[in-house]
Amino acid sequence: MSGSTRSLLAFVAILSLIAAARGEAADVPYLTGRVVDNAEILSAEARARVTAALKQHEDVTSNQIVVLTVPSIGSESIEAYAVDVFASWKLGQKGKDNGVLIVIVPQDRKMRIEVGYGLEATLTDGACGQIIRTWMTPAFKNRDYDKGVEDGVAAVVARLEGQGEPANRTPAASPAERSSNGFDAHLPWPQRILFGAFIFGIIGLFTVIGVMTPGVGWFLYVFLIPFWAMFPIVIIGPRPTVALLAAYVIGYPLAKLRLRRMPWYQKAAADLKTKGTASVGGFTLTSGSSGGGFSGGGFSGGGGSSGGGGASGSW
Repeated sequence: MSGSTRSLLAFVAILSLIAAARGEAADVPYLTGRVVDNAEILSAEARARVTAALKQHEDVTSNQIVVLTVPSIGSESIEAYAVDVFASWKLGQKGKDNGVLIVIVPQDRKMRIEVGYGLEATLTDGACGQIIRTWMTPAFKNRDYDKGVEDGVAAVVARLEGQGEPANRTPAASPAERSSNGFDAHLPWPQRILFGAFIFGIIGLFTVIGVMTPGVGWFLYVFLIPFWAMFPIVIIGPRPTVALLAAYVIGYPLAKLRLRRMPWYQKAAADLKTKGTASVGGFTLTSGSSGGGFSGGGFSGGGGSSGGGGASGSW
């Protein structure tokens, strides 16, 4: 292969790499207004309010702020994409460089506030980060894009107008703060039903066993109180949980006292005292130093032990 041929092939390869790299870059949409909601995550009312707020700010200060939402930008970084959009749209006044671009990419869960040179002293990198963390991220995690965008825009405008924080606005509660009482109002109903069936199935089973079991039943009564007080909050919320806990605290002793009059219960209690074992509902009860115990179906562990290995995770 001649040197000229190798040079030509190398040149073609370089062009192909450049074309491939350009092909991976996300497209820059047309600038159609102060809010370009290509991801369609905002309500018509929110778009109108944000547009009006940005127009008012531009009329007073000449600063040009634009909000852009796109579904995804693929493998391109949010920083590079924001720079491309800003350069293509030429935001801000010539000579003042007083433009601001707020980009939200919901499918990639990315956002950025890109600031023109002329506003960097006022809208600093630290200020942009604080606005994103405080006013936008919590709302976006709650899937409340209207609030996140409106609060973020209000925070940017307030900072540019020397007001510090936006007036008459409260940041959205983050998922951690929202679930501080254990209740997640945004938990989808299918997950809530499955989680509820699991939680209520387990503590409900032990509640039934406790009510029907002589001796150890009173231990289970006290033992299960924290479970009835905490876990249902995730499914039904705080107030219904309080009512459910009250029903458990009152209903469990009443049911147990009522069952004590039943012949089978009295027989089981007598068998525990005289024989050391009793059978209730398919469970074999055994007496012991703790006042009683139970086992079911003959199932037990094989004698293994754990050395502490494994893995844990969190969201």
